[in-house]
Parts: sequence; structure tokens; C-alpha cells
Amino acid sequence: MKTLSPALAAHMRGEVLRLATCWKLTRRDGEVMGFTDHDADVELEGVRYVAASGFSPTAMEASAQLNVDNMELEGMLQAEVIDEADVLAGRYDYAEIEVFQVNYADLAMGRMLLRTGWLGEVRVDNGQFVAELRGLTQPLGNQIGSLYAPACRARFGDARCGQNASMWTVSGTVDATQDRARFADASRAEAAGHFTAGLVRFVSGANAGHAMEVKEFAAGGQFSLALAMPYAIAAGDAYEAV
Repeated sequence: MKTLSPALAAHMRGEVLRLATCWKLTRRDGEVMGFTDHDADVELEGVRYVAASGFSPTAMEASAQLNVDNMELEGMLQAEVIDEADVLAGRYDYAEIEVFQVNYADLAMGRMLLRTGWLGEVRVDNGQFVAELRGLTQPLGNQIGSLYAPACRARFGDARCGQNASMWTVSGTVDATQDRARFADASRAEAAGHFTAGLVRFVSGANAGHAMEVKEFAAGGQFSLALAMPYAIAAGDAYEAV
């Protein structure tokens, strides 16, 4: 059952509705962003809901089952709103989100909450981002506990592994780059293949805090990563490799 103020309930029963749908998005780093399908920005409770964002929702469907409800948010990638590099960097993964409606002509009526949850899969498709909105019941369908498997279930260096990854971790500085997935550090003296299937984590530069698996390590300090980094790799960027 949805709770709304008597004034907004009366407006809902009227013949002419002045409703705007708003999305409040809170990223894991604490940044709050607002978007609306109205033709003008909406200011509510200290948050500015941007109109010129190209946002559009699919139809909402809710059920008592544990499956993921089929709502998605779509929007144009705009540097001043949501940047493609930030999406690829995972800054919007698992962001909390609220979807609600207001009377844009009288915001004092309050809001009608439609959905709360968090973003699941966020992907880029032809210059648009598409984000799946997961409801509060979705975690009830998750697997809890450990499964036995022939391969090792631990990540190298974690508590289950029991190994101290710092013993095999080295640091260095990028000398030259070819693209976002290939760079070189001429000071590396390790043999070819030493870091293959390992991990590189950048500690400075645009990619600071981001890590990627190493696809291939060649003699002379040539690193080829499994996937491109979200931001350009630059000479002078510091990294750690294991």
C-alpha cells in the first residue's frame, strides 16, 4: 500500500494531473543525483532533479515472487549528467535509487513513492546507458553460503586463501602507453609471463583505485590487460602488480 498526503491523494482523484516522475540516485561514494521526466528541473528536499537528462523508464512490474522485477532506466550519456567513463568504471554499480511522483505545480503536496532498490546491471548501448533496477526482495533469491568446486574458490590473498599477497606485489611507474589496455614499464626485469593472469592496480592517475587482470606480460615490461581501463593510462601513473 502506498502512503501519500491527503492533498496529493485528492489531486490524484482529479481530472487533470500534473505529475512528474523523479529518480533519486545515491552512489556508493555518497554522491546524490536527481533526474526527472518533467520538462523543467524540479527542486525537492535539497536535491535538484535534472530535466534535460534524456531519462526514460520502462513499464514497472511488481510481484510477490523472488524474481527481478522488469524495470529499466534508460538515458543519454551526457558529460554534464552521466559520463560513459564513469559508467564503465563501475561508479554507478549498486547505487541506491528511489523512484517517486510529485505534483510539479505544488511540491508541498509531498511525493508518492513508486519503487526503492538499487541498480543492478549497468551497460552502455549505442550512446545510451541502460540500468536494471532491482527491488528489495531480490537479495532473497541469492545463494547464501559456499559451494564446493574442483577449482580453488578463494581469491589470491583473501582471508580464505591465507597467503600474504604483499609478498609477491611489486610497484612501478608507467613509462609509455599504447592505449587504455597496454602500457610499458622499462624498469621491469621479470621474465616474460611473470605477471600473466595476475592483477594490476593503479595507485595514481585517472585510474587510481581501479584494477584489471593481466592478459599477457612480455619481456621489457610490456603489460597487456584483459580489458581496457575506464580512463586513459598516462606516463607517470603509479601501479602495483602481483
